[in-house]
Amino acid sequence: MATKKTNDELIKAEKESVKVVTKKVAELVETESIAEVVVEETKQLAKAGKRSAKSMKESEEKLVKEEKKAAKQDAPVTPKVVVKTRTRVERKGKKFQEAAKLIDRTKEYSLIDAIELAKKTAKTSFDSTLELHVKLGVDPRHADQNLRANVVLPAGTGKTVKIAVFTDHDSVAAAKKAGADIAGSDDFLQQLDKGIIDFDVLIASPSVMPKLGKYARILGPKGLMPSPKSGTVATDVAKAVSEAKAGRVEYRVDSTGIVHLGAGKVSFKNEDLLKNVRVVLDSIKNSKPTSLKGNYVLSIYLSTSMGPSVRVSNSEL
Repeated sequence: MATKKTNDELIKAEKESVKVVTKKVAELVETESIAEVVVEETKQLAKAGKRSAKSMKESEEKLVKEEKKAAKQDAPVTPKVVVKTRTRVERKGKKFQEAAKLIDRTKEYSLIDAIELAKKTAKTSFDSTLELHVKLGVDPRHADQNLRANVVLPAGTGKTVKIAVFTDHDSVAAAKKAGADIAGSDDFLQQLDKGIIDFDVLIASPSVMPKLGKYARILGPKGLMPSPKSGTVATDVAKAVSEAKAGRVEYRVDSTGIVHLGAGKVSFKNEDLLKNVRVVLDSIKNSKPTSLKGNYVLSIYLSTSMGPSVRVSNSEL
């Protein structure tokens, strides 16, 4: 009886043990399944969601920007340094500034007073040129307002001008007699072929102008190409040479509508400079375009080489 009881207890204990083990195995299987599901869901979230690599990187960048913004707001404001702009006179040298003090910028001078004052402000070691600058209300883009003319200065320019003449063989002697430094016909072209240009003004007669056509690229950029408007194409070459020697100058408006012209040297007498400037102003006045509307003369200034400008009253023109 005792032996039978013991066997029953062993069998019962074994069954209980099997149940416990089975239960634990089932729990383990269930736990593993849940873990697999959680891992899978985590992977899905990592691919696209708030916890994805891209999202986390964007969040970090946003956080860095916010920190920089906050640091910038907290940083002390540095006041801007205001740099004072110097005037044109202040940017010049001491001599120019001293000369400029002699001129009243709020005043318009008469022509003779402006000439005297301009001569006083000439501070160069050489014989300065008296420069005339006239601002006109013309539009150079219109052909009839593209002002261009030449005048003979009564007192001359104060410059030694070397004149060359290209003309017919019969007129060469007359040109040399009138004072031409160089005069020739076809032999003159041989010098141009060699690139020899040792003159300041070139005068030509109309009959030989076609022969100069191929040299326009050489003479044009140097301002030496003869032109009827500048008085360097003339039938009477002897007269043209005499005028050039006497002080004939050409003027024209630039792209901004201003005429710039040298009217003599500071060493000239005031009366001689006055005559030269008057001749130029009269020529400009007589050349007023008929199509112009509005004011013709806007301003007139006199100055010397490297010197300050003196405003002249517009009534002088």
